[in-house]
Amino acid sequence: MQLERKVRLVTEHKNIPKESPMPDFPMKQWNVKLYILDQDGNKHPASCFNKVVYNLHPSFENPHQTFYEPPFTCTNEGWGEFEMSIDMYTTEKAKITIFHDLNFQSPEYKNDHPVVFKNPSQALVQVLRETGPISNDDDAKANKARKAAESKKRKFAFDYEKIADAVVKLGEDDLLHVIQLIHDHKSDDTVTNNDIERGEFSVDLFTMPEPLTKMIWDFLLEQKMVTP
Repeated sequence: MQLERKVRLVTEHKNIPKESPMPDFPMKQWNVKLYILDQDGNKHPASCFNKVVYNLHPSFENPHQTFYEPPFTCTNEGWGEFEMSIDMYTTEKAKITIFHDLNFQSPEYKNDHPVVFKNPSQALVQVLRETGPISNDDDAKANKARKAAESKKRKFAFDYEKIADAVVKLGEDDLLHVIQLIHDHKSDDTVTNNDIERGEFSVDLFTMPEPLTKMIWDFLLEQKMVTP
């Protein structure tokens, strides 16, 4: 299972009255905060991470800085711009790494990074549920189509259970004809699986468009495989 989200880094900086080792570059105080975004782009505390480590330029006295509480604010002073890596931990061993360009072009700026949570625990799934859907696209698509199919069943004469029982009893030529109908007339919502190596083909009948379902129903009627 993989879940995709976006994290947002918000960077702020300001000049401070300290002498800089580089006269042309004033001393800055800067901080970076980390958030997770929902589907609408709203910020949320990134409580899906239990630890965040900022890996700064090696010239810093403490280049690896660890934080345990959202928004994982990393605050430092310096005069130079650099790229840092940020390790975000969901467990002691599982981490996601992103890279951040620290620069002083704007007093405040934000950067969004897509991240993927691989095989999350049930506890982590529950936390991520607050910022977006959990089901994959195929499941969501199939569920939507099934709901539409339920209303179809009440309106039209064909029966999905009869279709399913009849199709598996078809001869090879008739079965290939039905598969061809599906290929030619399926919609973007139709969920199919074509395993060429095993020679297996399957379709979620409830996700087929209404005209295709009627074509198959009428064909099965002609073959006397179903009764009205």
